[in-house]
Amino acid sequence: MTFWIDVEDLFEYALVNRRPSGIQRLSYELYRALVAERPGEIAFCRHDRIRDTLRAVPWSDIEALFTALSHAEGPGPSTGAQPGARGPGRSGAVRRLASRLPADIRVPLGEAVRSQSSALRAGLRAGGGALAALRRLLRPASPRPADQAIAEGGDLKALARPGDTLLILGSPWFRTDYGELLGRVKEATGVSVALLVYDLIPIARPEFCDAGLVRTFTAWMESTLPVVDRFFAISRASAGDLERLAPGMGVCLPGPVVALPIGSGFGQGPAAASGLPPRLAALPPGYVLFVSTIEARKNHLLAFRAWRRLLDLMPADQVPPLVFAGRVGWMVADLMQQLDNCDWLAGKVVLVEDPSDTELAALYAGCRFTLFPSHYEGWGLPVTESLAFGKVCVASSSTSIPEAGGPFCLYHDPEDVPEAVALLHRIIADPGEVTALEARIGAEFQPVPWSATARALLAGLEPAAG
Repeated sequence: MTFWIDVEDLFEYALVNRRPSGIQRLSYELYRALVAERPGEIAFCRHDRIRDTLRAVPWSDIEALFTALSHAEGPGPSTGAQPGARGPGRSGAVRRLASRLPADIRVPLGEAVRSQSSALRAGLRAGGGALAALRRLLRPASPRPADQAIAEGGDLKALARPGDTLLILGSPWFRTDYGELLGRVKEATGVSVALLVYDLIPIARPEFCDAGLVRTFTAWMESTLPVVDRFFAISRASAGDLERLAPGMGVCLPGPVVALPIGSGFGQGPAAASGLPPRLAALPPGYVLFVSTIEARKNHLLAFRAWRRLLDLMPADQVPPLVFAGRVGWMVADLMQQLDNCDWLAGKVVLVEDPSDTELAALYAGCRFTLFPSHYEGWGLPVTESLAFGKVCVASSSTSIPEAGGPFCLYHDPEDVPEAVALLHRIIADPGEVTALEARIGAEFQPVPWSATARALLAGLEPAAG
């Protein structure tokens, strides 16, 4: 039995982004853990749009892609005093522009570009391919090892067998006909399909999303969910959302949604960080860290307003710097303009764009504590990352975030700026509370290994495989 994992979305993501977001980071860590758990049973596939099928791709290609996404150096930190430092290279600017396009424009445009590229590559291969095909016809057929077929991009319709499972563990929402593709693959191979649900934010809270994404995501869900045989989720909150919202999409789930335990940390882990890398050396000490793409849902606006209020309540030298670590995303033009207008609170707010994994580990290790005031999450990976580094997180009390943080975080209503300000003022003025909570994290917090996530997924697939 083979578990085939569709990884096309990771390659699609890399076309317009230079750093992984939470979904790409979580899915990659899960892929790596699955390969370690069942090395002979895990295989990967990508989309062949010309032949309307899925093709095998070697694990080494996925490792190389994610390494490039997570470790390349980015531009230096930016504040209002350093406006020039924020400018990306031409490639980065093109990617950023593409990522900000509405989904109903970006998706068809991306598909057109990829189709043209595929057609060009196919044309260039045509002459050599025809000759190679003729040679294969003229020589006796011989069986090929499965790993060779995977390395050569074999067709899943020829490689998969009844009893195999096709796993969708990423975010393939870019493909509007995905449900139809899955149906054709199931019919041709007899595989079952399992889906990992991250969240249903475009349906549950569309106000935080581009209108095109809401349409695309909703259509994708309505066409794909009926083809899925087994459902998993990254939190109990997301599992509950799916069970609650599925009937409204006209979908009858085949069984309960299984919530997986989600791993803590990433890649190299906390021990890898020792001091700030060169491009972060100018960061002021004692900073507070907020790791996330800057978008409306993540609630950077609350953080900005809270820091503005703290500067009114306390001497400026007692207010720690606030570091935003992540790329600038969507629906935040007003916020970015406000930051520019006030000179990034006279340098109290600093933007570190696109940190690498090494830089991210160093940022966590060097911070005073972290923030995560998001309105709505499927899980809350920055919360568990913070705890894995032994750092307290001042976090939103919404949706799945308390699942991620447990008793080790300080929570506030993401809609309540005064509550957040009062909490922040208290722990900044009297850091003993943070020190005590750090001691509790060190003594009681048990990071979840990604191997536990992989084993829970495999265990949940056993009834379907049987």
